[in-house]
Amino acid sequence: MKASRIAATGALAGTAVLALSVPAFAHVSVQPEGTAAKGGYAVVDFKVPNERDDASTTKLEVTFPTDHPLASAMPEPVNGWDIKVTKAELDKPIEMHGEKISQAISKITWTATGDGIKAGFFQKFPVAIGQLPEDTDQLVFKALQTYSNKEVVRWIEVPQEGQEEPENPAPVLELSAAEDGHHGSSSSDQASDSDDAEAASAKTEAAEPAEPADSSDTTARVLGVVGIVVGAVGVAYGVLAGRRRTDA
Repeated sequence: MKASRIAATGALAGTAVLALSVPAFAHVSVQPEGTAAKGGYAVVDFKVPNERDDASTTKLEVTFPTDHPLASAMPEPVNGWDIKVTKAELDKPIEMHGEKISQAISKITWTATGDGIKAGFFQKFPVAIGQLPEDTDQLVFKALQTYSNKEVVRWIEVPQEGQEEPENPAPVLELSAAEDGHHGSSSSDQASDSDDAEAASAKTEAAEPAEPADSSDTTARVLGVVGIVVGAVGVAYGVLAGRRRTDA
């Protein structure tokens, strides 16, 4: 009896934990495809789950950070969605690739042209962003999720370290340490080195004499001549032998 009660209690506790943990996964989030290194560029996915059983998600608005502005954002086309990128003037211009940038991305809006994200599904919205800042470990993107019943869920609460996750947390992109070397130069350098190596190999092959091929040709010719000579000698010997028999 005690064992059955303990089992029942454990099952109820497990169900309670599951019920409490599910909402933690059901919110708008942002994750990089690969890495998001400081000072570099990255492709990130805004993941949007549909949390309603009686409505579809028809709109997503993502506000970009103003404390660490991003000058470039190129969203990937998504079937069934219109995309609008909004820029804003910066109070203080930032420098990128030696140029002064006076505008930064302020918001990207995705609007469904059809049914949107139905109940029980989620959608990813990829965006290439950069140049990522070097003086912070994370970027906060506040988001608004609109449903077909006109309900708006505001994912704008900034998670605080050491505290429980808020009810409606804002998507947070964690930045990794800056990569060594110049961004984008390593691959081109490797390609250049590879081309040089191939060119050097081609020159070496062209400069080396084809000794095996020449040697085999010469040997074949010598053997052919020797064969002809031996054959001729054999024929002559046969003729002389025949004459001697006739004379005898």
